[in-house]
Amino acid sequence: MEGTVVLSVLVVSLLLLFTSAQPLTYDLDDRKGLGRVFDGIGGLSGGGATSRLLVNYAEPYRSQILDYLFKPNFGASLHILKVEIGGDAQTTDGTEPSHMHYENDENYFRGYEWWLMKEAKKRNPNITLIGLPWAFPGWVGNGKNWPYDFPDITASYVVNWILGAKQYHDLDIQYVGIWNERNFDSKYIKVLRETLDKVDLTDVGIIAADGGWTIAETMLADSALNYSVQVIGAHYPGTTTIPEALQTQKTLWSSEDYSTFNNAIGGGCWARILNQNYVNGNMTATIAWNLVASYYNELPFGRDGLMTANEPWSGYYAVESPIWITAHTTQFTQPGWTYLQTVGHLDQGGSYVALTDGEGNLTVVIETMTHNHSVCIRPPLLPYKVTPQKATFQLQGSFANIKKLQVWRSQFNFETKRPSFFEKLAPVKLLNGSFTLDLDEDEVYTLTTLTTGQKGSYSDPPASATFPKSYKDDFSVRNPPFTEAPNFADQTGVFEYHINLTDPGPHIFTLRQVVTQRPVTWVADADQTISVLGDHKWQNITVTCDVYMEKSNTGGAYVAARVNKGGGFVRGAEGVFFWVFTDGTYRVTNDLAGERVLAEGQAGTHEYRWYTLSLTVEGQYASGKLNGYLLWKNAVVLTPKNGWAAIGTRSFELAQFDNFAVVAQ
Repeated sequence: MEGTVVLSVLVVSLLLLFTSAQPLTYDLDDRKGLGRVFDGIGGLSGGGATSRLLVNYAEPYRSQILDYLFKPNFGASLHILKVEIGGDAQTTDGTEPSHMHYENDENYFRGYEWWLMKEAKKRNPNITLIGLPWAFPGWVGNGKNWPYDFPDITASYVVNWILGAKQYHDLDIQYVGIWNERNFDSKYIKVLRETLDKVDLTDVGIIAADGGWTIAETMLADSALNYSVQVIGAHYPGTTTIPEALQTQKTLWSSEDYSTFNNAIGGGCWARILNQNYVNGNMTATIAWNLVASYYNELPFGRDGLMTANEPWSGYYAVESPIWITAHTTQFTQPGWTYLQTVGHLDQGGSYVALTDGEGNLTVVIETMTHNHSVCIRPPLLPYKVTPQKATFQLQGSFANIKKLQVWRSQFNFETKRPSFFEKLAPVKLLNGSFTLDLDEDEVYTLTTLTTGQKGSYSDPPASATFPKSYKDDFSVRNPPFTEAPNFADQTGVFEYHINLTDPGPHIFTLRQVVTQRPVTWVADADQTISVLGDHKWQNITVTCDVYMEKSNTGGAYVAARVNKGGGFVRGAEGVFFWVFTDGTYRVTNDLAGERVLAEGQAGTHEYRWYTLSLTVEGQYASGKLNGYLLWKNAVVLTPKNGWAAIGTRSFELAQFDNFAVVAQ
């Protein structure tokens, strides 16, 4: 009897061992119909000023970066570009200029988003273009930090941008998002739809609330709102949706996602959510914030782009892992393809999706990203486990006769730290419509009938280099390609190239701060305007600039050094700020807010005159000159130890700057 028990246990153990060694089979079948229509993978420029340094790159490097982002069958090959409709306000990493600074002002050549959309369209004529205002000029809110009390005005402002895109740049905007994901305004959404329809923009879809799923509950109860919204967009949905969103039967997108440092773990985050946003949440588009990390590293969310390009002074850029993870989907699908219903999770962890063009082509994307190697910045990721596994995929229905699939693979190889991204393997031959893969942890596979994939490449860009220690800009560009001066990163206010016709002389071409009213924004703009530049590690430097104040009695302007904060934290910026005012005084402060005074006195300064300010900081001491004469010295500066150079104004006011120069030790 004892021998029989032992034998039975042995037989069961052998059966379990045999069973566990057998690959599980996953059907890829269209006989019961298809899933949702795929809308694409995209990147987001803005929210805010995330492409600021890209425009300063010299050729050929700038075009190479754009090719890695947009060129079909080359790099990320993005299907969607979403841009900020500039609102003159701080919206994360900086400000982007509005097309309407004032109610009676329209200019559709400010900023760089027009240029970026045209460059994307040049590479991919079928790219989907989306605009979203993160902020608005103050006049839209009529003095309030809220843009929807006068929905007709706000809707007209947004629609003007869409019309201007077509009239001046021949750009067709397909979608527009709704600002304020946490507290959407149903009346405004309906007014926006009506305004679009009145000017024959019926094909422009509204994405709402471009932030959360909760609008779905209201849409189910409000037929006019439901009609007005074409896409429900969520930000950082964690790959899941809610039943009410599905009940609307609307298209569901992750309209802002990723936002993660673009090292290997960032690539793992991106790989996991690109598949699981559909598997778990039925989302048919995913848009990365941000498109390209082209802003100073020390600003918030440094290097959170699909690739990094923040050294225009050197020409260096880095093609990071998310570019190649994107290619696993984008190079082998197109918007208009359809997901199969047979998508899901792998038994030992990971996920798979399959899409078809309806004409016989099939693309399968598989990811096995482990928890610790695919954590996104938000939301928290619940524990789960992935182990090596065999997986068999059985093609059925219209795919049953496929004999061969092209194979592309990425291996993160976290242990060896020798990753291999987007590697073309030998095609896999199917036997009776099936194939089997040995899947390890932290891998991405694409298997496809398409043969057009390519891992594009250029010669290595120049070596990385710090910002030049000696830098000058007199802003003398007669026909500047962009309204912004190179390398200046506006944090509050907007500093634009300007032709000074009121004061002829040496200061014809200047940089002018043009925002005169606090914008409507979800980020706390500083009370003072500020634009930073240079190397955040700078300690001992001299900053010189000519300033021209245009506000009587209460106007003021400054130069600064060791500015330690920017982006959404700019209100708390510290450094050394040398101010002069139109009431004839000067002040030296240890903070942008002007509350910690290091020195002050009489300067004899007034409005509508040019003055040269020079600030020198060495160790714990600072001194300042006005028009070449020492005005103050030996101000004690204990903190901060380092930071950017900067210029700015006392408040939202007109002022001009010229002959900017920095010398750092």
